[in-house]
Amino acid sequence: MILDAALTSLAAFVLALALTALVRRDALAHGVLDIPNDRSSHRVPTPRGGGIAIALAAVAASIFLLWRGALDLQLFVALTGGGIVVAFVGYLDDRRPLSARIRLAAHLAAALWALLWLGGLPPMRFGDHIVSLGWPGYVVGALGIAWTVNLFNFMDGIDGIAASEAVFIAWGAAVLALVMQQVAVPAMAMAFGAVCCGFLVWNWPPAKIFMGDVGSGYLGYVLVVLALGASRGNPAALAVWVILGGIFFCDAFVTLMRRLARGERVYQAHRSHAYQWLARRWGSHRSVTLAVLGVNLFWLLPCAWFAAGHPGCAAWTVLAALVPLVLVVLLAGAGQPTGGDPEGR
Repeated sequence: MILDAALTSLAAFVLALALTALVRRDALAHGVLDIPNDRSSHRVPTPRGGGIAIALAAVAASIFLLWRGALDLQLFVALTGGGIVVAFVGYLDDRRPLSARIRLAAHLAAALWALLWLGGLPPMRFGDHIVSLGWPGYVVGALGIAWTVNLFNFMDGIDGIAASEAVFIAWGAAVLALVMQQVAVPAMAMAFGAVCCGFLVWNWPPAKIFMGDVGSGYLGYVLVVLALGASRGNPAALAVWVILGGIFFCDAFVTLMRRLARGERVYQAHRSHAYQWLARRWGSHRSVTLAVLGVNLFWLLPCAWFAAGHPGCAAWTVLAALVPLVLVVLLAGAGQPTGGDPEGR
């Protein structure tokens, strides 16, 4: 399996790299550009829609891994079927903005599709207790998947941050899955991280192309479905994935709660996440993206490693890992109103 995963990852990286170049050339030729506005974090018109390359390369990798027996059929169908729906809706939204209701309906449909194929929300471990939610787990799971899909859209606001986060989560989870003696997801997680790396070559600051909603939503969907797939065989695995994605979860959650408290329309674009505040203060996308990677590598990865090795402490480790990050993003300005936006954003 390791050889198949390594070869697939290499091929997936090259394919994503090449496809992104083709998408960029086509976007430039047809004027598919992200034009800066008062809510943008970039200043130069930039090609968008590069997430199509991510989706195509990831689907190709999953087909090969399924053929090689390194990815089971249920997880393949959950990833591919729902992923295509999320990517297609994102593609349409990139070209002509869709209503929030249509996007949410599509995301919930994709979430339910994944849960049906994975057998519902997997049991979760809290200390020595294994908790299974049964049919209510479908509701909780669908909302959780839809939230994660939109979370990556919220957090894809500066160069390189979403793609590099996806690489870290996917590869970190693949390594820790082997520590936890899991075989369900490591190969696909490795390949997906390689796909995101291929795109990141073009998206690293200063970005030459943006992934758009077609890419950000797809990233969130694939990662959360892989997390649920990993949790089928180990109830503590979900905690590991949550820890790895902790900085995105904390920034998005704190920002959302503060905007809700002010009565703002949370589905509208804004620039009040902690990473966006830091990008303006530091005057550099690269510095913020590197700072996020630093937190991931030197704080969240060790916490996730501890949770993987001590399943009985996994739930408590989530709290220990994320509570300090909540304080950090608050200090960085997550959710604070920005003067230039409507409603005081």
